[in-house]
Amino acid sequence: MRTAESTNPWLRRVLLVNLILEIGIVVTGGLVRLTGSGLGCPTWPQCVPGSFTPVAEQAEGFHKLIEFGNRTLTSVVGIAAVLVIVAVWRWAPTRRSLRWISFLPLAGVLLQAVLGGITVLTGLNPALVAAHFLASMVLVSLSAYLLYRVSEGDGPPVALVRHEIRSVARVTAALGAVVLVLGTVVTGSGPHSGDASTPRFGFDPRTISWLHADAVMLFVGLVVAVLLAVQLTATDPRPRRVWHSVFGITVLQGLLGYTQYLTGLPEVLVIVHMLGASLLAVSLTYGVLCLRTRSAQPVSLPQSPAAQSYGPGTPVGRIPPFGAPRACAAGRDAARDRPRSL
Repeated sequence: MRTAESTNPWLRRVLLVNLILEIGIVVTGGLVRLTGSGLGCPTWPQCVPGSFTPVAEQAEGFHKLIEFGNRTLTSVVGIAAVLVIVAVWRWAPTRRSLRWISFLPLAGVLLQAVLGGITVLTGLNPALVAAHFLASMVLVSLSAYLLYRVSEGDGPPVALVRHEIRSVARVTAALGAVVLVLGTVVTGSGPHSGDASTPRFGFDPRTISWLHADAVMLFVGLVVAVLLAVQLTATDPRPRRVWHSVFGITVLQGLLGYTQYLTGLPEVLVIVHMLGASLLAVSLTYGVLCLRTRSAQPVSLPQSPAAQSYGPGTPVGRIPPFGAPRACAAGRDAARDRPRSL
């Protein structure tokens, strides 16, 4: 059941733009890494000592423009996060659960900016680079959660499938997070480091890639299990639609992963794989949420004086019309007791 706030088109538009920008900055961050532009601006918060923007005499060449462009997009994402707060408080003022969550995207963008700066100052430490990417995945999932929740009410959740299916779906989402973590370790052990002088993880790339692939196979199995379960038991079409999307994105991600591994990690496929990771985070968020529904909370209206006088157990036929029931009764008593004139 949709709430009144969810019908406002601008609220959904703002939340959708915020989600798109969160995904977009993941892609541009990948472009920075794949072009070796991670240290295109070698310091932070300035690009070079004494200037917040690139300067002509920088030795980094075009890398400075790519890195500075990504930093500029961070400001755009921050503006979108501010608009999320304004939109939710303006067009959903009664949704207390959403009002406080609306601050999280902005807080996440600010923390991401600081984490990105620390990553630059430490020379693109692979652990910090991985944390930077995983934090982006959290922000993508959070933005997807807001977009989904605004179309629901705030009533208690009502399950659309069996409890066991919901539990397996949560385990699937958790395993998806593990797959993303292992993916960052694979990247941190491979050739795309963000800069030629960047340190790498000390793992064998082939070994960690196969560990990542094993986790993906288990993840695919769980996705298929949930998809079959909702296909056979769910009466509402939403879980079936969403989990078909989860399955489709998962298959495409698997094909991309194997293709880029077998073809030597071409930059274009790596970028598309990062985009697919963001879409997978969105679909898993929707996949968990679509297995229950929330209706609008009932609004308690004050009782009228008549209802308060006669109480909830009084039969409807015995309740006088609203207006002044006691006065009507008093008038009838006075007419009965008045002496009749001869």
